[in-house]
Amino acid sequence: MNSSIYEFADLPTPKPGLRPGTVQAAGRPRRSDSRRLTSRRARIGVIYNPRSHRNQGQDLALGERHHVMVATPEKRSQIAAALADFASGGIDYLIINGGDGTVRDVLTCGYAVFGDEWPLLAVLPKGKTNALNVDLGAPADWTLRDAIDAFTGGTTVTRRPLEVAALDGRSAPLRGFILGAGAYTLGVRAGQDAHSFGFFDSLAVGMTTAWGVLQVVFGTDRNPWRRGVGMDLRLLPEGRNLPHSGHGDPARREVLLASTLRRLPLGIKPFGPSSDPARDPARDGVPARDGLRFAVMDRPGRRLMACLPAILAGWQPRWLERAGLHQGAADAFEMIVDDQFILDGEAFPAGSYLVSQGPELTFVTA
Repeated sequence: MNSSIYEFADLPTPKPGLRPGTVQAAGRPRRSDSRRLTSRRARIGVIYNPRSHRNQGQDLALGERHHVMVATPEKRSQIAAALADFASGGIDYLIINGGDGTVRDVLTCGYAVFGDEWPLLAVLPKGKTNALNVDLGAPADWTLRDAIDAFTGGTTVTRRPLEVAALDGRSAPLRGFILGAGAYTLGVRAGQDAHSFGFFDSLAVGMTTAWGVLQVVFGTDRNPWRRGVGMDLRLLPEGRNLPHSGHGDPARREVLLASTLRRLPLGIKPFGPSSDPARDPARDGVPARDGLRFAVMDRPGRRLMACLPAILAGWQPRWLERAGLHQGAADAFEMIVDDQFILDGEAFPAGSYLVSQGPELTFVTA
């Protein structure tokens, strides 16, 4: 998360001569979940964010590794150029040294370079928030050398990011892993305050969640945490509008959260059970979910808020939808939102968007 939230819609243009989807790293292994990698020398590119919370000029010791190319872009416009250089060099492996926001920027700027055909990826948990790494299971103290060595000794995990495209086509699609709107936007702003007090990662998530719950439970209807925002959601491919429970203004929703991650910080389960039977088997006949999952709250009723800790732990009573909490999965959905939404810690303008799943990406982990 940056120290402030701001909007941007125009994305940098990569170097001429590269078309989306035309660059494919040579010799990368077949994609599969939790696959052990074999020993071979790889061409490696590193995007190093010098502004990430845990970097600040550290963790760039590579030794005698001349097959590793390092770029330290300080602006988004420089990320696309660096990725184009890596692609021209035929990299097999791209290491993103930064937090969730850096991952979002690399995946978004790389759309015009790699399209849907990316090299193997690895992410170092160097930001203020590292939700993706929580899901991938990489060690919290993973170093750049560790990530390089993991190409020959690690395992792979596949994930698909969210792809957020403006319906008016005014900009290239955004790609990230956690999208939120409504009170979630307020929560991210509160998270900035948590960072200023020295709380990061799961602790910052916990502090922000607790603060939001207190605002909702004890605040009045004039409290912005309780008002919600104008929001219209249409689920695809069915094309049906997500029903409203009737609690509160039917044109407004309290909060929207969507993600393709299977495991979130603190182990919270806002979407209900996942599809991983080892972690979260289906219970009481409720089918498990995977892919693009969402949770939408119409209005923060007292009953819902009183049960929120149990709900976030995975409890899924059958009265939730009647009470105004909708949990589900979809191939995609259209979103019309009257206020900013958040993608991996940064704000983007209100408007009409198509939220779908991006390409399958293969991440290397320990």
